[in-house]
Amino acid sequence: MSNRKTVSLNGDWKFIKDDVSGAEAADFDAAAWRTVKVPHDWSVEESFSNDWEGATGYLPGGIGWYRKTFQSLETAVTYLHFDGVYNHATVYLNGEKLGDHPYGYSPFYYDISDQVISGENVIAVRVDHSRYCDSRWYTGSGIYRSVELVGTSETHIPVWGTFITTPEISDKKASVNVQIEISSPKDAEVSTTIIDPDGKTVAQGSVAAEALTIQTFEVSSPRKWDVDTPNRYKAICSVFKAGKMVDEYETVFGIRSIRFDADEGFFLNGKNMKIKGVCLHHDGGCVGAAVPKDVWRRRFATLKAGGCNAIRIAHNPGSDEFLDLCDEMGLLVQDEFFDEWDHPKDKRLNQNEQHDDYISRGYTEHFQEWAEKDLKAVMRAHRNHPSIFQWSIGNEIEWTYPRNAEATGFFDMGWEGNYFWEQPPNSIEEIKRLLKELPREEYDIGETAQRLAKWTREMDTSRPVIANCILPSASYESGYADALDIIGFSYRRVIYDYGHENYPKLPLMGTENLGQWHEWKAIEERDFVSGTFLWTGIDYMGEVNGQWPKNTLDSGLLDRAGFEKGSYHMMKTLWCNEPHVHLTSQTLEKSPYVFDASTGFIGEADSNAWKTKTWIWHDVNTHWNYADGEMIAVEVYSNCPSVELFLNGESLGRKKLSDFEDHIYKWAVPYKPGKLEARADGASDLLQTAGVPASIQLCADGMHVIAQLVDAAGIPVKTEERKIFFAVEGGTLIGVDNGSPFNIQDYQSDCIITAQGRCLLIAEGACRVEASAEGLGPVFIEVG
Repeated sequence: MSNRKTVSLNGDWKFIKDDVSGAEAADFDAAAWRTVKVPHDWSVEESFSNDWEGATGYLPGGIGWYRKTFQSLETAVTYLHFDGVYNHATVYLNGEKLGDHPYGYSPFYYDISDQVISGENVIAVRVDHSRYCDSRWYTGSGIYRSVELVGTSETHIPVWGTFITTPEISDKKASVNVQIEISSPKDAEVSTTIIDPDGKTVAQGSVAAEALTIQTFEVSSPRKWDVDTPNRYKAICSVFKAGKMVDEYETVFGIRSIRFDADEGFFLNGKNMKIKGVCLHHDGGCVGAAVPKDVWRRRFATLKAGGCNAIRIAHNPGSDEFLDLCDEMGLLVQDEFFDEWDHPKDKRLNQNEQHDDYISRGYTEHFQEWAEKDLKAVMRAHRNHPSIFQWSIGNEIEWTYPRNAEATGFFDMGWEGNYFWEQPPNSIEEIKRLLKELPREEYDIGETAQRLAKWTREMDTSRPVIANCILPSASYESGYADALDIIGFSYRRVIYDYGHENYPKLPLMGTENLGQWHEWKAIEERDFVSGTFLWTGIDYMGEVNGQWPKNTLDSGLLDRAGFEKGSYHMMKTLWCNEPHVHLTSQTLEKSPYVFDASTGFIGEADSNAWKTKTWIWHDVNTHWNYADGEMIAVEVYSNCPSVELFLNGESLGRKKLSDFEDHIYKWAVPYKPGKLEARADGASDLLQTAGVPASIQLCADGMHVIAQLVDAAGIPVKTEERKIFFAVEGGTLIGVDNGSPFNIQDYQSDCIITAQGRCLLIAEGACRVEASAEGLGPVFIEVG
């Protein structure tokens, strides 16, 4: 049996949001501090206030201290591992400083073998997020990812000490290359066993240990990791000394091949497929940045049901738990390292890089010293995840190097146009000339990109290096694109052909695009475009400067509570083959349409308007409650070739999808109460007129409880709101939300006013949830 012990340190931390002098001391008395569990985000516990910054969602940062006692593992070697602390963490053990860690998104650990004492020990962590506007989106504050203690023998595999690749794969066999780091390897032996998804041993071998031990295995009839069949294997590496096992290290991996072709796009396991991806920030709505695994599970399941097969973690590395879930559920992942390089971004005004006050100083001030360490730590921690298929070295970096922006010609005083829809105004020759003539700054974007790409390839060559380029016409010529294996376009789908024709050897794809039909149409029509990541999969807090009380950017396919939006159903009709029908309504006045009663035409006055739709989906309802006779714009999102609309059983006509260039079925319908139904071959959807709220309907999904107002017939009421009061017995209420981007009610509350007649509660542990409102309820549901 191995001497290795891994212990979670997530429970029973003492916490105070204050900068307390002497709190690092081993004998400091923290009894009066609050007891919390980590992952923990203190910002999300606060009330929203216009006194804070819209960039980070109108929630505060500050300084906080954490303390925890633990018993020593009584092993020769002990590691203390943090998956993420936001940010500027200073860690102490028994009063002795272990180190500082400024970046909030990279994991880190300390070898505490020389500091740990037998018996009781004390960890103290100071978290300085006083620069609370140091990002362009909500970050959270605190020890917001897991912490663990690892103890083992002097001869052992260190934290992140294995790297498994599958360089050759066929249907008959796969080669599995296992690299194992060994500390104090003298006279030791390593034995590795490969376990298949059913738990059966499929390969095994032993070799003498070296500082870097390499073993190669052959697996017959490999069961490949795929988005539809995410098969996972295990490599169990056992270290022996004098015939006794002294350490054992388990690594989960997948057998899969990835390839990007400049002409044909992306191939997974030799099969050509489009990347149907979304960008996600790391907050989980009412739980903030400390997101329970089940919250991501519910969100991922909904996205996958809508055809999504990939996630870009924007604009920072994700948690290990996040990646475990992507491995398990079959979601490809682009892991992105940085949003800032040599120069800062303006956290309040994108592209205008003007503000650099104390609260908005971000990673740039640490980049020169920490970039290589953080990048390589992320890769060592994450590189065995089969879900990761791209390493992104940066996001929209070009704005921060003025010479590159100027060379494009887009923003010259005399240029008139729209960046999203226009071809580059400057020719390639002109861009080259300007890049030569314009003054260079201390740091050059191409040289920095080359450094980052070099460090990435030092760690892993099995995955391509990519970046999200906002100014690709300059990046092709600045040396930036030369550092990449794939170039990603940010909102530049109109120059896919430009990129392919002028730089035909470099694969390209959309890495940040709009959740609109025109974006997917451009990709669908071009084999050489590998796919896209839409901005965004889910609404996220922040990036709403000066828009109080709006605290969330509502660009998602799902809202902040994980409820589906109109754009979700549009993308589902584009990304899924199964018949799908989604019915919506809106008053003609509030819709984007005009109606001609003489011809029956309903549509946009500008027939080309759909080609330039941007982030926010137009306002649609999923109810049938209006004023008698009011003209209603009815929309149906469907992939079916024809749809027939019925009102109270009477047909209002069958229409063909081919007649709608914008891919949206439309009818103009004078309102009558009753049932509105859209029917197609294999799918249908129904809206019904609801009465007054008569009850609360509860539905449980994992740790989530959805409360919906319903009338006496059980029809959802979506046009009236109530304050719902919750009581949780046997578990812990950890957050409430209604999904509205304008919701500024406290998340840490036992009541909330609904939006569209519904709200969400998230509870931890097996419990009984009671919901009531004035004149309604109570009703109950069991959770967990």
